[in-house]
Amino acid sequence: MGRAPSLCGVILAAGESTRMGTDKALLPWPPPAPGAVVTGQTFLSAAIKALNLYNDLVIVVAGKNLENLAPIVYAHSAFLVCNPAPERGQFSSLQVGLQEVLNRGRDAAMVTLVDRPPVSPATLARLHRAFEDAVSAEKWALVPEYGGKHSHPFLVAREMIELFLKAPASATARDIEHQNQARIEYFPVDDPLIALNVDTPEDYAALASASAPPWK
Repeated sequence: MGRAPSLCGVILAAGESTRMGTDKALLPWPPPAPGAVVTGQTFLSAAIKALNLYNDLVIVVAGKNLENLAPIVYAHSAFLVCNPAPERGQFSSLQVGLQEVLNRGRDAAMVTLVDRPPVSPATLARLHRAFEDAVSAEKWALVPEYGGKHSHPFLVAREMIELFLKAPASATARDIEHQNQARIEYFPVDDPLIALNVDTPEDYAALASASAPPWK
């Protein structure tokens, strides 16, 4: 590409949150701690706000939880699209979201999962700049790393989007990544939030009780 890509944020939020026992998209963010100020934000609303800073628009991919997520999505000027068969797995939601990116006339995406705490604006700014440099160097994707772990949000140019969309539903994003590693820029980031998973009540409680929360 000879120009900066037109970015669209994509938040994958169609999972059933079975291990958490409640929809992770609706969990309060930051996690409530004794004496803390309640912000009224959720994982989903905080993610939308974060991505809105560096994307032309933000798309949320929902599943059976679409009606519950819609008020938050629309209140924060994002767009909602439904995965009609979320039981096919997370890759199917990725394909739904990336197809909507192209449908809306964008040619690149910043993709994250709703159960990942929103990373800092400074980190997103670094990823945005690094992605533009990577695209200029004919890379198709940029993946952040922290502590040797690949994480989110990752950024993909149109070439990688098309590879994801052409892949069978049984594929995974990791499969496509491994097949095209020469086209991927791995970018170290000094931000522990990109490596955090919140899958269970214990994970969420650990965030709330952290003596030095990484988002402060």
